[in-house]
Amino acid sequence: MEAAIDRIMKTYDLLANRTAAASEEAREKVTNYLNTLMEAGEKDTHRLTVCGLTYLRQLDGSVDPVKAGYTGL
Repeated sequence: MEAAIDRIMKTYDLLANRTAAASEEAREKVTNYLNTLMEAGEKDTHRLTVCGLTYLRQLDGSVDPVKAGYTGL
């Protein structure tokens, strides 16, 4: 699981500049989320990585087109 978390955080940090505190908070949240997924039976590292990245992007609003700046015009 640690490999998946490291890969998630490296990729997530490339998406935008964040403070060290924000990155640490994101690491804690994604670690808790991946623990939940693993307890539910998910063992595939690649799938955990994708799920973790999706989870963090949902938390910061970058998946939401309006928050990402899309106006529809």
